[in-house]
Amino acid sequence: MNPFPKTASATRRRLRFVVPGVVLLVAACASTPPIPATNLQAAQQAIANAERVDAGTHAAAELSEARVKLSSAQQAVNEKKMIAGEQFADEARAEAELAAARSGAVKAIAVNDDIKHSTATLVEEMQRKTGGTP
Repeated sequence: MNPFPKTASATRRRLRFVVPGVVLLVAACASTPPIPATNLQAAQQAIANAERVDAGTHAAAELSEARVKLSSAQQAVNEKKMIAGEQFADEARAEAELAAARSGAVKAIAVNDDIKHSTATLVEEMQRKTGGTP
């Protein structure tokens, strides 16, 4: 005969309540969003990069929007709104990257225009020296 029939039954009853409780606790901890520090850092680096490529001159609106979004991200994190903070930080990074790309495009267009002008000048010089024949 089993000398501990009541003890085993009581243990099983306790486990029915303890195991689901532990599972819920672990799930709650796992779903807590982390502080979006890497997202904020990526946004700050993207803004610094945009500033290095003169986006303030060539894409001021986009760079300004990136700064506003970064500020919103930092405020959301301070208010413990981590998901919103992460989203704002990602948007700030995207705006800063857009500003850098627009600045690069403006510079590339300027270089292209200079090359076209130089080529036209060379063609004129060649035509003048050869007597005007193309």
